[in-house]
Amino acid sequence: MRAMLLHQQQSIDTSPLQLESVPRPALEPGDVLIKVEACAICRTDLHVVEGDLPPAKMPIIPGHQVVGQVVERGAEASRFEIGDRVGIAWLRSTDGTCRFCRSGRENLCLDARFTGYMEDGGYAEYAAVREDFAYPIPAELEPIHAAPLLCAGIIGYRALKRSDVQPGRRLGIYGFGASAHVSIQVARHWGCEVYVATRGERHQALARAMGATWVGGAADSPPEKLDSAIIFAPAGELVPVALEALDRGGTLALAGIYMSQIPPLDYERDLFYERNIRSVTANTREDGEELLRLAAEIPIRTHTELFPLEEANEALQKLKHDGIQGAGVLVVEAPSAPLAGSIRAVTGDEEELFSTGETWERG
Repeated sequence: MRAMLLHQQQSIDTSPLQLESVPRPALEPGDVLIKVEACAICRTDLHVVEGDLPPAKMPIIPGHQVVGQVVERGAEASRFEIGDRVGIAWLRSTDGTCRFCRSGRENLCLDARFTGYMEDGGYAEYAAVREDFAYPIPAELEPIHAAPLLCAGIIGYRALKRSDVQPGRRLGIYGFGASAHVSIQVARHWGCEVYVATRGERHQALARAMGATWVGGAADSPPEKLDSAIIFAPAGELVPVALEALDRGGTLALAGIYMSQIPPLDYERDLFYERNIRSVTANTREDGEELLRLAAEIPIRTHTELFPLEEANEALQKLKHDGIQGAGVLVVEAPSAPLAGSIRAVTGDEEELFSTGETWERG
């Protein structure tokens, strides 16, 4: 099968991913083999490629937002039928026995394994996963729209929960990439006012188009105190900025797997009056199942820019330099049912439809 392999961590600007022919993944008992249709890209992929995360397996096939169809089942696998569309996310497996797994906090498992980091992921024509860690993809969601939900969406959803945001309250979002553009749709579905601080005119324009109450620069102060906030940007310098914008009793969630150095905090200015900081670590399967149900119900529309598999380096370079609005998606294999319209990058005209509530198709 064709796959994009990383042999040595280095700057994505050097195009370190190599297109190679490798064997299909071997199946263990309880595994399913998926023919990959789409795999969304993520800043965590950048952290794996560039060495912000220490190496865990080399060479490695990155990618942990994978959607495809089941084409083979290992011994003892019976949850899915051949042809079912499923997704693979970052959390690939847990031991199921540690104190965290037993208490419903499997995202903190002491022996967790992660897709595209510790085990090969979805920058390939085929991928394998334990069937109990695969997600059924609702029929309403096309592969290219479902793929970004499997990390950006799930982590955004968990960050919303960790921020303690309540329906109808004020939510601040710092950084407006793949996770944020899903989270704003959930927050608006809950009737929240959303205040977005992000750099770049294109990201700001998309936030406005998607119904943000206020949009400003990355370090700007919103006009109202916030009940909750989420930092999606991997920028530690935004932590005191976001804390200062919180109202008394507010909660700040830090959604990244990696963040640059956080400046010293002043207790009275930043934390007093019971302002809280919470990190976000991976997700539980329950988070993913809840988010996918919501995605079909709302429905969530992912704003995507599409790339063929062999352009994974170029896609990640654009992501690194804030050149992608919404989510970048590698199109690996055309699905058996045709997508609406032709496969291409979205245009600015489609952005306007987020603010009108109209239904839109690609093409």
